[in-house]
Amino acid sequence: MPPRGVKGAKNKRMYEKIKKSAKGRGRSAKTAKRIAAATVNKRRSSAKRSRAAKKSSGGKKK
Repeated sequence: MPPRGVKGAKNKRMYEKIKKSAKGRGRSAKTAKRIAAATVNKRRSSAKRSRAAKKSSGGKKK
């Protein structure tokens, strides 16, 4: 089960795949979870899919 910060079906699948891959490379379960969560969050933020990116500034448009 992914941590609370990993939302959406695609991100959950990505999390599980990365976690499985890290375990296959000899990482502990705890480390594999941390690596998977960090990677998914990094990709989400770089793709500007975070909540902050969706919010408007609220300023007056010119």
